[in-house]
Amino acid sequence: MDHMRAQAEAIEDFAAVLRELRESVGNPPFREMSGRSGAISHTTLHEATKGNRLPSWGTTVEFVKACGADPAAYRERWERANLAVRSASAGRPASAALEGSAVSTVDAQAVHIAIEPPEAPAGDETSESRPVRPPPPGRMAGDVQATFPAPKRRRRLRLSSPGAVALTAAVIGTWAVVLIVVDRDSGKDALEEYGNRAKAALSPADCPVQATNPAAAPPRHKGDAAQFVADITLPDCTRVGTGQNITKVWRLKNSGTVPWDGYSLRRLDLPQKADNCQTISEVPIADTEPGHVVDVRTDITTPRKPGLCYVRFKMVDGTGKVAFPGSRPVNFQIIVEGP
Repeated sequence: MDHMRAQAEAIEDFAAVLRELRESVGNPPFREMSGRSGAISHTTLHEATKGNRLPSWGTTVEFVKACGADPAAYRERWERANLAVRSASAGRPASAALEGSAVSTVDAQAVHIAIEPPEAPAGDETSESRPVRPPPPGRMAGDVQATFPAPKRRRRLRLSSPGAVALTAAVIGTWAVVLIVVDRDSGKDALEEYGNRAKAALSPADCPVQATNPAAAPPRHKGDAAQFVADITLPDCTRVGTGQNITKVWRLKNSGTVPWDGYSLRRLDLPQKADNCQTISEVPIADTEPGHVVDVRTDITTPRKPGLCYVRFKMVDGTGKVAFPGSRPVNFQIIVEGP
């Protein structure tokens, strides 16, 4: 199969969907649409209809809203197009990419050893390796990340025999830093494994939940960095009723030099259970230039059973890869009370 042709067709088909939507409301000028949105430029809206690349979900949301339509009606079509684009980039069929999505099961055999000598991080004020003032109890510092040198290409060894295991032990004795990583194409990384212990039962008495730092790691893109600014709604340990629909808003800052194009917050604690607060699995982040702040919001449906909802998200880039593996997740923690 010609993966690149499939990618181009998926992008053009989705661009045609947006063009048809705009035509259906009288082809308003892109500047007018930008004014209606108040969150995205007219050039970005125009680019979304050209078919050169797939717009991010955040751009799609603003485009659809500017046309007076419901973004939820376009989510499935965007997801299909996004899946086709990612599949083509990986050189594999869409069915394989779907198996490697964020909600898939990790292949326990696809474990690699990534070996590299130690590298000292650059001296950045936001680095967790330097003494900084800690956030208030229970407050996540967000994706605050230092700027690190570009990671070197990693050698990977598959643990397929006792001999490989013995070799791994020898290497561990030689190198200062050894990081075991689950194949990223499986949809999970080491940080998500680190965070799985947060799935243990929590009660309102545990709020605020104390955060711990993951192992230090460079950002996926050199120069990329993010800073948590504030909880705009639902500060930690807010009390809400059962069976309610509420909205959580975080304010984040792009404090690096890399534009956030197609970034989103991916929920870590999946699958969602009946007694969990329900959210979408990936919360879109509006495209954000370096130095700018962005409000990221997600709708929450509280369960019908009282308890503590502690839900965590990691920022991922436009390809679905974790952007800041060495930083703590963004979270919300609310106390759900009965009538």
